[in-house]
Amino acid sequence: MKIAVYGATGMVGSQIAAEALRRGHDVTAVSRRVSEVPGALSRQADLADAETFAEIAGAHDVVVLATGPSRTGGDHSEWLEAMKQAYASAGSTRLLVVGGAGALEIDGKRLVDTDGFPEEYRAEALTLAEAYEAILAAPAELDWTMLAAAPEIAPGERTGAYITAKDSPAGGRISTQDYAVAMLDEIERPAHRRERFTSAN
Repeated sequence: MKIAVYGATGMVGSQIAAEALRRGHDVTAVSRRVSEVPGALSRQADLADAETFAEIAGAHDVVVLATGPSRTGGDHSEWLEAMKQAYASAGSTRLLVVGGAGALEIDGKRLVDTDGFPEEYRAEALTLAEAYEAILAAPAELDWTMLAAAPEIAPGERTGAYITAKDSPAGGRISTQDYAVAMLDEIERPAHRRERFTSAN
């Protein structure tokens, strides 16, 4: 399978690219700066470049969006608009999206709206929630899946074991390696077409 990973040099995207390569897929690692991902074809592109995104999508079976809004004070609306453009430009190519935990719900209330949600992550969580709302409104022909992260996601161990849930957290934590396992399992054996799910260790 030919898989393009936007954000392939990031904390999550790099693990998704590595897991795809481990399973023998042809991987195109897409990033804003020229960088080598061993075993992958490197491609320099910005998510906001809709023409290039459409070209990359047309040449692959799957595109993974593993990017996120700025964490250094940049304008989140730029990233959000780029995501919406990607949704509109994917064509018939399957789209897998790395989602945030903040839009997951407990008893009908989003995590980002609960007391005690870390203030330093609130702006990012709200923007990621908007990206989820936008993909829900995408045209019916868009073949998408969003895999929301557990509330805590960080580099750790690849155990290959995880549990899943739909709109509420499956657990409190997942390693980036096992998140990538869950993502590739969904790519290879689609079970959540046009819906969101989440995973945890």
